[in-house]
Amino acid sequence: MNRLKYIICIILIMSNIISVHASDHQTGEKVDAKGIVFHHIQDAYEWHITAWNGHHISISLPIIVYSKDTGWHLFSSSHILHNEGQTYQGFKIATEGDYEGKVVEIKANGEEIRPFDISITKTVLSLFINSLVVIAVILFVARWYKKRGPDSPAPKGFVGFMEMFIMMVEEDVIKSCIGKDYKKYSPYLLTAFFFIFINNIMGLIPVFPGGGNVTGNIAVTMVLAICTFLAINLFGSREYWKEILWPDVPVFLKCPIPLMPIIELFGIFTKPFALMIRLFANIMAGHSIILALTSIVFVTASMGPVVSGSMTAVSVLFSIFMNCVEVLVAFIQAYVFTMLSSVFIGMSRVEAHHK
Repeated sequence: MNRLKYIICIILIMSNIISVHASDHQTGEKVDAKGIVFHHIQDAYEWHITAWNGHHISISLPIIVYSKDTGWHLFSSSHILHNEGQTYQGFKIATEGDYEGKVVEIKANGEEIRPFDISITKTVLSLFINSLVVIAVILFVARWYKKRGPDSPAPKGFVGFMEMFIMMVEEDVIKSCIGKDYKKYSPYLLTAFFFIFINNIMGLIPVFPGGGNVTGNIAVTMVLAICTFLAINLFGSREYWKEILWPDVPVFLKCPIPLMPIIELFGIFTKPFALMIRLFANIMAGHSIILALTSIVFVTASMGPVVSGSMTAVSVLFSIFMNCVEVLVAFIQAYVFTMLSSVFIGMSRVEAHHK
């Protein structure tokens, strides 16, 4: 009971602090909640960390672009991000149009075109950091096993926790869905599981180096789906391709118009497409909901201390609840992607049925 009182007091204190802070900065201003949400989930050329005494503390990331006229350019994003409308080396950040928020090249006639852009954005930097975390975790566990023999006692602590995770995915998902030659696909599927899971968890951490919306970026989920697509179709059995190109249906459905083969070929692409959209939509939706709940604080800041304070408390409570739910979703989405990939790969390993 005493712990519950302490939790309520902490929430009320946080609510009052946030409410006062919001009132100081938002009084008389119309808050664009939609802009706040999209600003945080979209990619950016800098990594905003916090604000201190009215100054924004950010990490300026390198911009790497190629122009057909002037070649390669490498410079800090600080040269064009904080000078709206001004150009640097013939480039600037577009403030409107199809390329809004992106680097554009200004031609001599004033035309804005999109250069070849391989800049290190927030999502890219977050992807690098999270990938290093995945590698460090796996190498740490592998090093522990390398020093132990077959007769060594079972691991404890973090290594034991990772062993439980790995064995669960290996035995309950990969082996049961693929079958006898599951070990061929285990490295990819285990890597995909931990890559997605760690990126999901890091995206929930509000401070640097967390907060990156990596798996909520459709380009990242598309690459993961393409990897599954290649694993399914490059190593598919002869019977798998026979069922696609010449399925066991009446002949008039296959010849002269190959109706069923066309439908089966179309199904090859719908499976990875579903994986891509499922992961992207669920993670982006979770981030958007949390940010929308947080925006309630600023939307109600100018409505008086009673309304603002009460809605701030509601916002804090629901944000804490949604963050707890998102931790569960982070695991579920990694599990579902791995499970469906295993199911699709298992379907491609089908063998001929002899009568």
